[in-house]
Amino acid sequence: MRVPLSWLREYVDLPATETGRDVQAKLVAVGLEVETVEQTGAGLKGPLVVGKVLTIEELEGFKKPIRFCTVDVGAANGTGEPQEIVCGARNFAVGDKVVVVLPGAVLPGDFAIASRKTYGKTSHGMICSGDELGMGDDGSGGIIVLPPEHEVGTDAIELLQLVDEVLDIAVTPDRGYCLSMRGVARETAIAYGLPLRDPALLDVPAPNAYGYPVQVADPIGCSRFTARTVVGLQPEARSPIWLRRRLQKAGMRPISLAVDVTNYVMLELGQPLHAYDRTRIDGPIGVRRAERGEKLTTLDGAVRVLDPADLVITDNRGPIGLAGVMGGANTEIADAEEDTRTTEVVIEAAHFDAISIARTARRHKLASEASKRFERGVDPQAAAAAAQRTVDLLVLLAGGTAEAGVTEVTAPSGPRTITMAADHPDKVAGVAYGRETVVRRLQEVGCDVYGQDELLVTAPSWRPDLNEPNDLAEEVIRLEGYENLPSTLPTPPSGRGLTDRQRLHRRVGRALAGAGYVEALNYPFTGEAVLDQLGLAADDARRRTVRLVNPLSDEEPSLRTTLLPGLLGALRRNDGRGSHDLALFETGLVFRPTGQETKPVRLPVDRRPSDEEIAALDAALPRQPRRAAVVLAGAREQAGWWGKGRPADWADSVEAARTIAREAGVDLTVRAGQHAPWHPGRCAALYVNVNGEETLFGHAGELHPRVIKELHLPERTCAMEVELDVLEQAVDGALQAPRISTFPVATQDVALVVAQDVPAAEVEQALREGAGELLESLRLFDVFTGEQIGGGHKSLAYALRFRAADRTLTVDEATAARDAAVALAAERTGAVLRGA
Repeated sequence: MRVPLSWLREYVDLPATETGRDVQAKLVAVGLEVETVEQTGAGLKGPLVVGKVLTIEELEGFKKPIRFCTVDVGAANGTGEPQEIVCGARNFAVGDKVVVVLPGAVLPGDFAIASRKTYGKTSHGMICSGDELGMGDDGSGGIIVLPPEHEVGTDAIELLQLVDEVLDIAVTPDRGYCLSMRGVARETAIAYGLPLRDPALLDVPAPNAYGYPVQVADPIGCSRFTARTVVGLQPEARSPIWLRRRLQKAGMRPISLAVDVTNYVMLELGQPLHAYDRTRIDGPIGVRRAERGEKLTTLDGAVRVLDPADLVITDNRGPIGLAGVMGGANTEIADAEEDTRTTEVVIEAAHFDAISIARTARRHKLASEASKRFERGVDPQAAAAAAQRTVDLLVLLAGGTAEAGVTEVTAPSGPRTITMAADHPDKVAGVAYGRETVVRRLQEVGCDVYGQDELLVTAPSWRPDLNEPNDLAEEVIRLEGYENLPSTLPTPPSGRGLTDRQRLHRRVGRALAGAGYVEALNYPFTGEAVLDQLGLAADDARRRTVRLVNPLSDEEPSLRTTLLPGLLGALRRNDGRGSHDLALFETGLVFRPTGQETKPVRLPVDRRPSDEEIAALDAALPRQPRRAAVVLAGAREQAGWWGKGRPADWADSVEAARTIAREAGVDLTVRAGQHAPWHPGRCAALYVNVNGEETLFGHAGELHPRVIKELHLPERTCAMEVELDVLEQAVDGALQAPRISTFPVATQDVALVVAQDVPAAEVEQALREGAGELLESLRLFDVFTGEQIGGGHKSLAYALRFRAADRTLTVDEATAARDAAVALAAERTGAVLRGA
């Protein structure tokens, strides 16, 4: 909501010295989010005056039409002679009153005006458009053409109200009443402790039987409908400058007098209105739900297929407006340029159900100024005053006549009363306000308060958000000042610390971060398209998803079953923005339905759910294992003076899994595997030992080329995904710290030749078992293939470290352990010592 300070002063007598910044600070203190204070006309310096166009000479021979004009600016130029000005606009004629800026003036943006020669003529100033003066779009499409009654030489800065301050307020959903000058003025008056001149306090005639006929078939959707009629409007009447300027400052474009007046009153009182051309209405106005298949062409020219839940305004022909959202084109007020001009209008001021309007606006993707207010709550008691204010302005500005008929259809309703202990705000805030302060603050926001220790509070009609004692307590606290609340935090009870599960998850995250991975937190949503791009088979368990009832995006309507789509999307975005060497990780839940879930129960709100009810709710949930995943692309090690770098490859993704396993103190077994979306020849299946059984822990490797192409990823992108819940089950007791021996290590290297299809992991396992308890560590440091080895074979070179806890090993002991390891590897895998 944009609030011009000059307009706000009409309702609150602010001190003359108060600036927009001062008002901003006061409003922020009472809980309004004032985002900015805009200085309109900043840097503007005159002379800027009203001029009358005397002559126009068309200049020929240029690429665009150019006009040489003489303009009467009175005595503003010091000579009284006509001012000669070159102008390219064509929306004005001889005799028109225009805005002229003379040499020596400065326009917004530090644009200094001086006499200059152009197009073969000397131009002494400029004829101004709205954009050049910082006014925004005034609908003219060019030069500002003023009404003829303004005197030549009049100061245009004051006339056009160019210098002002505008507060831009971000109105939260519970403060819908602040989408009006009336609401903001009320908050300002409270903040300053000044009286409010309520613009809604008008003398309104009582409803009678000879107003325009209205039939409301849905009193729940439309609890109030006021209709007034004004006839005899002058077709040539235009909105006065003050009205157009206030609309512009508030962020709205002037259109025509009748429309401008309804928009002005909406901004002033917060009540959306609509004006119908009475000659285009066929019969009584009705309010009902739409029928399936009905269509309506709205004012924006779009043909909309209506939903049975839509609330519509009708006449005998059918829908003529989408209630609370936008009117229909068939009853639109005729523009002043049209042949058939509007001279009779029916004014609608209604109160519609907030939820119904919100759903209609979202269903048709049609947010409007009216729907924005209705869905936040509009004062139902303001409808009659808004209609009267509109009638008064149309009579004043358009020379119309208000018909005596007043239609008001209302549904029975009672005031909202709330019972609250007088000391309830004290208990909520931890501050002793006292009954007098509580009553005074509630009365300032418009509540009627009765009682002593137990208060009976009647909420004002413009505050639909006040429904319970805590709402009232919030009003007292915000007006007394959040800054006055005590800053002492309550002492939390001592807890038991983190669980083993939580500690493991945190250690995994720290370990991956320490290995050079950057954590990326992604939305837990997915869609069928990305599962197709990952190449998942039709029967893949990851395709069984939990679908959301109200998804944020139609493209991602389900909860994720794998972490990879989100991580790969983050990698793609970063790569597209110039970061090519990437290593990302994420830990989080995935959602894997089993098909055994039951229908969820609705838990009570008036008591604690029973254990059986909680168990039934748990049974309705899908399995939610926690997983960890990494993705890599580009260089894993950077090149520099220290040597060549190297690109990330499948081995790095496997090493990430080893890092996680080491953090849990669990041995990881790596075998060749095949699992989408990994490359079938570069995919590792990862296993850990759970209760004596080898259990699949996850997969790692290089992604399939088709997946990389579908997802537009860098070449040779690698990934790893493991299930931390399985890792937790594999943990055998507390993590043991490594034992540091004081005795020296004995190192033995061995190179074994095996068949090409023998996994290195099987050779490694055999070496470990054969070496026995003296083996401290085993590392594969070289893989070699070539003619020296023979076709179909490879050489695996291992470094074995032996150490005893109680003595220094002899060469014979270390050699014997190595030979035992080689012997077992030969027996199991057919390994042969290279060179033997």
